[in-house]
Amino acid sequence: MPLLAIETTCDETAAAVVTRGREVLSSVVASQEQLHARWRGVVPELASRAHVERIIPVIDEAVARAGITRGEIEAVGVAVRPGLVGSLLVGLAAAKGIAATLRIPIVGYDHIAAHLYACRLAHGEAMSYPCVGLVASGGHTTLFHVRDPLTLERLGGTIDDAAGEAFDKAATILGLGYPGGPEIERAARAGDPRSHRLPRPLRSDHDRLDLSFSGLKTALRYLVRPPGAPADTPPPEGRARADLAAAFQQAVVDSIVAKVDLALEKTSCRTVAVGGGVAANTLLRESLTDLGRRRGAAVLVPPLSLCTDNAAMGAIAWERLERGDDDGLTLDVRPGTDRTRRA
Repeated sequence: MPLLAIETTCDETAAAVVTRGREVLSSVVASQEQLHARWRGVVPELASRAHVERIIPVIDEAVARAGITRGEIEAVGVAVRPGLVGSLLVGLAAAKGIAATLRIPIVGYDHIAAHLYACRLAHGEAMSYPCVGLVASGGHTTLFHVRDPLTLERLGGTIDDAAGEAFDKAATILGLGYPGGPEIERAARAGDPRSHRLPRPLRSDHDRLDLSFSGLKTALRYLVRPPGAPADTPPPEGRARADLAAAFQQAVVDSIVAKVDLALEKTSCRTVAVGGGVAANTLLRESLTDLGRRRGAAVLVPPLSLCTDNAAMGAIAWERLERGDDDGLTLDVRPGTDRTRRA
């Protein structure tokens, strides 16, 4: 029974076909990176228009790669929260059109829960519940107590910039490209993370599972352009830039790992599931793996293709379909977030 999953929460237009057994028959992603690179961040109106142009070709390609016809689709799953409202509506409209035409069930799913469900796709039964969930991306850096695939209780998260957003802003300060995460990681390979002492905000606060990256970003800016320096001070180059990139990356990773460690202590969980685009960062993956060894906990991270936004993780829709859910054509988007996410 093939499920068509659709993902348009932000700036990736994606569709996938996944069987009831969670076998991914196809996964297609159309990126908008070049479209938004000029502004070094996602422009919501441009993202929505790009989704309108790409959604049908992406769905058609996903169906064709799966070796099926549209008529063989048994159900539709679509990401309905959280995200940019205009982008979400494009995906929902396409999903409703297909569901209405084929007279098949349609269910909405939570994009954040789906990021963690990518670990279930990649690791199978090793993804046990309850567990600690970390979603680190351009728009989210949040820790959860994951009770089951569809129930996530928020433990804490960023009170300002998300990790991916912080990487984007740091890359701009250092004169690097967009998106910032991969650019910072590449530059950091030639640098010394101990070259500069940058803050780890809230790291020593053992009562809260919150994170903060705004002050870290400001500290980096002051190293590049001290107070009183000319506004046109050029960004550093060569080894100086590499050292700053390495120090910044290390500070972000240290902050996240410290809070994951605290979450394990507070919940007594023995499994950590990690999702989101920032989970593609090599230093973060290695540091979390080291934490798991020290804690005697399993740290599950999806392959890189399932870290960034994709529709294969929309396989989580099967969890709702298998309990008999069908949202019908009254389904609507919910751009905001909830403290406890239940679908």
